[in-house]
Amino acid sequence: MNDVLPDDAILWEHFEDTARAWLRVYGYRAIRTPILERTELFVRSIGAMTDIVEKEMYTFVDELNGESLTLRPEATASCVRAAIEHNLLYAGPQRLCYWGPMFRHERPQKGRYRQFHQVGVEALGYAGPDIDAEHIVMSARLWRSLRLDGIALELNTLGGSEARARYRARLVKYLERHHDALDADSKRRLHTNPLRVLDSKHPAMQDLIEGAPRLADDLDEDALKHFEDLQAKLRAAGIAFTLNPRLVRGLDYYNGTVFEWVTDRLGAQGTVCAGGRYDGLIAQIGGKPAPACGFAMGVERLLALMQHGAAWLSQTTLDVYLVHQGDAADRFAEQVAERLRDGGLRVLLHCGGGSFKSQMRKADASGARFAVIVGDDEVLAGEISIKPLRELAEQVRASIDEAVDLIKKGERR
Repeated sequence: MNDVLPDDAILWEHFEDTARAWLRVYGYRAIRTPILERTELFVRSIGAMTDIVEKEMYTFVDELNGESLTLRPEATASCVRAAIEHNLLYAGPQRLCYWGPMFRHERPQKGRYRQFHQVGVEALGYAGPDIDAEHIVMSARLWRSLRLDGIALELNTLGGSEARARYRARLVKYLERHHDALDADSKRRLHTNPLRVLDSKHPAMQDLIEGAPRLADDLDEDALKHFEDLQAKLRAAGIAFTLNPRLVRGLDYYNGTVFEWVTDRLGAQGTVCAGGRYDGLIAQIGGKPAPACGFAMGVERLLALMQHGAAWLSQTTLDVYLVHQGDAADRFAEQVAERLRDGGLRVLLHCGGGSFKSQMRKADASGARFAVIVGDDEVLAGEISIKPLRELAEQVRASIDEAVDLIKKGERR
């Protein structure tokens, strides 16, 4: 678990502002659920035999009442639990969104921490491929808004419960015939969660996985049509994708469509966003049966990608560092700072005194694009001086209103 220091927090804030605006554009409404939930919720939803439940959850017993509680390892189960408890679906289908910290006891490495953050959406009560397509199209829009490239879409379908049961039986038989070639994790999963064997990254397992039966052979007509309609919608939207028949996701509640956005720029932590359908989960944890789907993205991984480029800097840099000296100038500078902020500019007002020379050094070090200077001459004239700090241009004198326009024009260049 790590601290986010002020220099890094600038990037976080830019991402969060962009993500909130993006979610509003698509009509998703925020839901905020507790960080702590009863352990039973995650066991029932994620699956008792998954790595998350078996190895990664932070679970403890509440000494006051003996309940087993867990720091949330993901948010879908919490959103569904809240929707059931508060009867949200009685008002019709719901488009929900969330953001915040999650917790898993994993081996830390670049882009993966034991406290990590996710932004995600859940669409509850929607059955058709149109909502699947919306989730993929909207995530592609976010990559454009963040000016990210090098992210590719992988797509698969897991079908319904009957198809998976048929496939599961065929897969187990195949794996049993090759039992000696399985690694330790795959042997453990063989009879509890055999589809997860297909997700093994062990090099010695890849040929065996490649030769395994394919789930597509067991899909019924409805599942195939849903998946074909989804692909047609993505092609119409200009979204490129690769079909990956080995994509199964690590949580038991998935069915039907599953997808991952992946990159080769973060080493082993290649998945930056993933999701799919979970039509059985609402009934599984006690609600009236209803279809659902959603996705979540790892904030730390996306921030690591954003740091490869500096396009975001222009949207987070200070516009003005306000330099001033003298009693009258100090008072006037405070008024100037507020007027510039009223105009929509990001302004840092120098505090602590010092010579103009020392203040200008701080202005330059601040990263601001302009220094606004207030001295005795400016106070007498009721004007301010504007000095560009990031380009070769002359210092000019202007009224406060003119200064706002000049600085904004400088931003657009």
